[in-house]
Amino acid sequence: MRLLRRLAWPLLIAVVTCGVLFLGVFPTRTYLSQRAAIAAAEDQLDELTARNAELQHQVDLLGTDAEVERLAREQFGLARPGEEVYQVLPPPEDPVEVPDVWPFNRLRQRVEP
Repeated sequence: MRLLRRLAWPLLIAVVTCGVLFLGVFPTRTYLSQRAAIAAAEDQLDELTARNAELQHQVDLLGTDAEVERLAREQFGLARPGEEVYQVLPPPEDPVEVPDVWPFNRLRQRVEP
């Protein structure tokens, strides 16, 4: 009987401690992690809302004739009838300098006229 009383208090303390953990700590951790997930989702929603506003602005611009004409001229080099289009080419690249040592001397003989 004495052994049973001695074991009853530690067992009772262990059961109460487990109860406190299950009823207090674990739900609190879950609540905090869900709160962090909600904050991250709200940040992502704000970014997506801003991106949608930018894209809607682009869609609105593409509905105008002036924007379509600007893109046609800029990206595709198109012009209205009677207009002439000039394109400036980049300067030519410098010729490749080949060293005059083996094995490049044979390459120079093949490349140069």
